[in-house]
Amino acid sequence: MDTQNIIDIKDLVVHYETNDGIVEAVNGVSISIDRGKTLGIVGETGAGKTTMALSILRLVQNPPGKIKSGVIELEGEDIFLYTEAEMENIRGDKVSMIFQDPMTSLNPVIPIGDQIAEVIQIHENISSKEAMEKTKDMLALVGIHPNRANEYPHQFSGGMKQRVIIAIALACNPKLLIADEPTTALDVTIQAQVLDLMKTLKEKYNTAMMMITHDLGIVAEVCDEVAIMYAGKIVEKGTLEDIFNNTKHPYTEGLFNSLPNIEKRGEMLIPIKGLMPDPTNLPKGCQFHPRCMYAQEECSIKVPTIKQLSDTHYVSCLAYENVGVELAGGGING
Repeated sequence: MDTQNIIDIKDLVVHYETNDGIVEAVNGVSISIDRGKTLGIVGETGAGKTTMALSILRLVQNPPGKIKSGVIELEGEDIFLYTEAEMENIRGDKVSMIFQDPMTSLNPVIPIGDQIAEVIQIHENISSKEAMEKTKDMLALVGIHPNRANEYPHQFSGGMKQRVIIAIALACNPKLLIADEPTTALDVTIQAQVLDLMKTLKEKYNTAMMMITHDLGIVAEVCDEVAIMYAGKIVEKGTLEDIFNNTKHPYTEGLFNSLPNIEKRGEMLIPIKGLMPDPTNLPKGCQFHPRCMYAQEECSIKVPTIKQLSDTHYVSCLAYENVGVELAGGGING
């Protein structure tokens, strides 16, 4: 299989400059995703996951959002060099995004078939009739009867709406699918169906996927690699096995300790103490140190560098300062 990078992000910095201060949303993120692979981005609310994803499509609202520095390469080409017209051709064609809430992602006064067909017609030189035929094929592919193409969003359940969003996102066979918490609004049984559908379609089209989620269970189900994000930085990255079976960063450990264990029903959960830091006033040194059970005095002073522990496993923690290889550029790369 061709393992060429579909997306390569290097030292991305994104701030929101407001009257109340500068929100440091993304602070030097570096990740890459290979063709056909799925990277899970995990972290609490406010970690900068969605801002990073919106940056790939150049959809960070400006003002107040501003991409301060960094490079995002799509199939080896820097998207920051594209004109807005060129970006419009990329959105929905080469890169698609499933946004967080299916309830607000669809236009309530346009039939769902027309909304899917519009995407197809924008990016493919075909007639309205041909676009509608392809729309019906996409609906069938996501488990919705093609006869429902003329119905409106309010006539569909939450799970069905999410299926429509997936159909829109995959209508033009994108190279990269960004799924921003695609199952948050769904109940558990529908969530499982949607994840199975996304896995099947990803394999069918050999699509690379970025799965943004809070749920480590979803990561275990669909991801090949995992990046743990905290306060706008990737603090640990590796294969699924690296992160789940060889956890290194205290924040990653805290996320796992916060999960119930079905085999140890009587055990108390160990939540991560405190809250995510204010992005307008991030802590000095290691930004996780105020919440870290292993924090030492130097953690409040010294910023940890990125260390490579193996061919696939990277961590940013002072405990590993004398272990592994320091990476040039300060990023975690796949």
